Amino acid sequence: MQVLTPTEAAALVRPHDTLGIPLGPGQPPEFLHALGERDDFEDVTVFGALLIDLYAFFTKPGVHYLSGFYGPAERFLSETGADVQFVPSDFRRFTPIAERLKPRVVATLAAPPDPDGFCSLSLHAGATFHEILRAAADPDRVLVVEANPAAPRTLGLKPEYPHRVHVDQIDVLVESDRPLFVLPDADASEIDRRIAAHVRPYITDGATLQTGIGGIPSTITTMLATDDGGDYGIHSEMFTNGLMRLHKAGKVSNARKGQYVGMSITTFAAGTEELYEFLDGNEEVRFLPVEVVNSPEIVSKNRKMVTINGAITIDLWGQAVADTIGSKQFSGIGGHEDFVSVAGFELEDRSLLCLPSTATVGGQRISRIAAELAAGAVVTTPRHQLDLVVTEYGVASLRGRTVRERAIALAGIAHPDFHELLLAHAGTLR
Repeated sequence: MQVLTPTEAAALVRPHDTLGIPLGPGQPPEFLHALGERDDFEDVTVFGALLIDLYAFFTKPGVHYLSGFYGPAERFLSETGADVQFVPSDFRRFTPIAERLKPRVVATLAAPPDPDGFCSLSLHAGATFHEILRAAADPDRVLVVEANPAAPRTLGLKPEYPHRVHVDQIDVLVESDRPLFVLPDADASEIDRRIAAHVRPYITDGATLQTGIGGIPSTITTMLATDDGGDYGIHSEMFTNGLMRLHKAGKVSNARKGQYVGMSITTFAAGTEELYEFLDGNEEVRFLPVEVVNSPEIVSKNRKMVTINGAITIDLWGQAVADTIGSKQFSGIGGHEDFVSVAGFELEDRSLLCLPSTATVGGQRISRIAAELAAGAVVTTPRHQLDLVVTEYGVASLRGRTVRERAIALAGIAHPDFHELLLAHAGTLR
């Protein structure tokens, strides 16, 4: 193992090369910023997702970034002319995509070596765990680990998913003291609170929870942390500030899950410094690869699984658009369909898709419950996967209902200004 500066490590990437980086909080920021100091790239392909900073590297001629999930950085880079291309894939399929690309250089963030020489992979297991090990074992490839003392030492499950790499496996260690990416809670709106109130009755004692990110999931977990009830389990792609609050409120036991009993399961985490301190050395939370965490077969084995996610638009057929706005890529598929689909396997499992009833576009209010999707709209999750759809006006139960019954139920939770028009259209569906 060599200990190099970020600039020295960045020099190991060739003008013609391939690079693999994790999603979001698993990315090595000092290394990526150092790459941005160079101007000699000719044909470098990078596979990653959800950039957490605006790295100059991705604006350089000859750099081609393939992203599996857009965030604000990807949207900005794409709009300003960088070569950023979306790879349609759910999070689980990032693993074979990375294996196929077989990047010569793999770079990741980690905690510094412990007394036994192991670096915890910290905030991200995701889809890069196996590629990290492959790169470590291949003398023709380079594994770069950026060690940051601020990165929490999180745990996996030995022996199969140890969530760590030994210094003997690392080719290059970069030392960093850059502050970690911080994701504060979104402020709860009155609409968020009304939606959360509709969701609350579906979360019963002993339920196993998955939540997404944003104001609505944060409002729901805050409500659960202060309400009566509990004995919850956690099996969630992302571990959030809200899930931490549930733990701290004594509402999480993981005793009745049916799968990975006694521990909360996740594949990555992002949030506040308080969250990172909570995760450091915490044996109650385990980080596993995404192909395990997001597998509907595995998730559905949990008792009383309740998944809470969002959507941008849902039409009266029940088709959910969650990652595009018009013809533009906005976010990504992630685990959306995986976690929505689990409600179809057991009667006690429930999936809730939550969204405000309207949005304002160009100064005009539009209904997010749509009679039909606009031409060019891209469906994230098909109609047969949906169970419960929630707006501030109520809950539409779709499971087991006919096409017309589903459409009428969806029209019923639209904003009153659009209710009659949607209800009339619903009556025409067969």
